[in-house]
Amino acid sequence: DFSGLRRQLAQAAGGKASERDALEKELQAKISELANDLGARAPNLKAPEQYEAVKEKEREMAAALEEARKEASDAQEAFNRCRQARADTFQEAFDHIAAEIDAIYKELTRSPVHPLGGTAYLSLELTDEPYLGGIKYTAMPPTKRFRDMEQLSGGEKTVAALALLFAIHSFRPSPFFVLDEVDAALDATNVARVAHYIRDKTRGTAGNSEGDVDALSSHFQSIVISLKDIFYEKADALVGVARDTDGRCSRTFTFDLTAFGEPTEAT
Repeated sequence: DFSGLRRQLAQAAGGKASERDALEKELQAKISELANDLGARAPNLKAPEQYEAVKEKEREMAAALEEARKEASDAQEAFNRCRQARADTFQEAFDHIAAEIDAIYKELTRSPVHPLGGTAYLSLELTDEPYLGGIKYTAMPPTKRFRDMEQLSGGEKTVAALALLFAIHSFRPSPFFVLDEVDAALDATNVARVAHYIRDKTRGTAGNSEGDVDALSSHFQSIVISLKDIFYEKADALVGVARDTDGRCSRTFTFDLTAFGEPTEAT
């Protein structure tokens, strides 16, 4: 049955033997050509399995990518929460310290001659991104005009620094202070003011008179290393260190002042 062959092939199949031989040779040549072409192409018979393996790898990579995207999103959210918490904590501390520092500085610089005291304030160089800038601290002693902190005298800088220290302490109080010769650059008047202020804070007596502000939220103890006798008379106890020439060592002497009357208040 040659009905399925092309007309030329069907005619040749029913024709002469020579025509069939010629057609057979032609077809054999064509088969050989196609076989050679197919051999040259070297088809990969494992392509379906490799394709499935690649598809499986693609699915795994897509799942890993989605997981990585989720982790990145979670990390970004955690970072944003941390950044916001940092900003809130900083702003809470800054707002408190900025609100307290002026009252503390006024208390450290107030006198009968200048009952209002000086002025001190803090300002951010960059309010939107405070971490990219600094904090400007301005302190103006009584009767002094505005000037940069670098232009203040040593004693004025010391008083300004102590006001900042006490303002920071008012936000997160510590059990006690250790002040090492902070009065070195102060004159007798300022030493008396600082000593009186520390004494009031350690005993909780500040803020009783009109206009005074108790800037510290709790009492604290203070250890002051000083060579000024004004500090001595304001202290509750004295600890002295002296050289023992006989023992060739140092000796300490303590003296409790609470058994004596209150010293005269200095102005």
